[in-house]
Amino acid sequence: MNIPEDLRYTKDHEWVKLLEDGCTALVGITDFAQSELGDIVFVELKAPGTKLKAHEVFGTVEAVKTVADLFAPIAGELIEINDALDAAEVVNTDPYGEGWLVKITVDDATAVEDLLDAASYSQLIGA
Repeated sequence: MNIPEDLRYTKDHEWVKLLEDGCTALVGITDFAQSELGDIVFVELKAPGTKLKAHEVFGTVEAVKTVADLFAPIAGELIEINDALDAAEVVNTDPYGEGWLVKITVDDATAVEDLLDAASYSQLIGA
């Protein structure tokens, strides 16, 4: 199971990467989540400009066997949706790279530090 050290994680299996500017972040689902869901066929996300509260649903991932809600790991404004998601299977093949879901302008960058680090997430999933 791939759990990059430079990301932060939620108990809902989303990951966050705070970008160099310190006020925007990429959000995606973890390798564990995509493997549990199976083949992802469709991703539906709220529109750019949407204000998100932490833990608020910002979209869904549809796989062959189920549909799962996506929860915002931090509060902020959704500013970009990954165009590569037109081919939703990219989430299965590269969940931490090309398969990122959204870019958010974060309300409080320190909130990222409150999320799980790689070791804690690994323990959560029993990896």
